[in-house]
Amino acid sequence: MPSERVRVAKIGAAHGVRGEVRLFAYTEDPLALRAYGELEDESGTRRFRIVSLRSAKDHLIARIEGVGDRNEAASLTHLELYIPRARLPQRKDADTFYQADLVGLSVETKEGEKLGEVIGVRNFGAGDLLEIKRAQGENVLIPFIDRYVPAVDIANGKIVADPPQGLFDVNAKG
Repeated sequence: MPSERVRVAKIGAAHGVRGEVRLFAYTEDPLALRAYGELEDESGTRRFRIVSLRSAKDHLIARIEGVGDRNEAASLTHLELYIPRARLPQRKDADTFYQADLVGLSVETKEGEKLGEVIGVRNFGAGDLLEIKRAQGENVLIPFIDRYVPAVDIANGKIVADPPQGLFDVNAKG
C-alpha cells in the first residue's frame, strides 16, 4: 500500500548569508514545489513554507519562511521534505507513477522467478536506478529503463525485470 506521505525534496547546504538554502527536488516539475503548500519533515512535526524559489545549476535556491540567516539555513542541511499524497497531481496514465510507489514492489523475471524487492530509487546523474534487495547477497542496482524493466504493475505489487546476464547471480558481487 502506498505511503500517505511522499518525499518531494531535500535541503542541501546554506546558500549565501541571508538564509537561503540549496534545494534538490524529486518532482517532475521542480518549481512546482512552492505550489504544494507547506512541506513537512519526515516526522510530520516541523512544517516549512517556501517563500521564493529559483533555478540554479543542478538544484534550486529557496528561501524558507522564518529562516533569516546562514546559521539557521545550515541547521536544515540534509533535511528531507514531504507532503501528503493527496496534494500531488493525479497520475496522467497507467504508465506514469511516483517513485515512492515502487518501493516495496516485488521484482521478478519474465518467467516469474523472484529476484528481490525494490528498496529505493537512486539517481547519481545518469538516470534512475532501482535498488533491489536480494534474498541472498548484496543489493543490486538495475537501470530503470524499458530494456531492463519492461513492466511495472503497481496494482499487483510487482515489477518485471530483464536484467543483464549475471547481475543477479548469487555469487556475483552486486
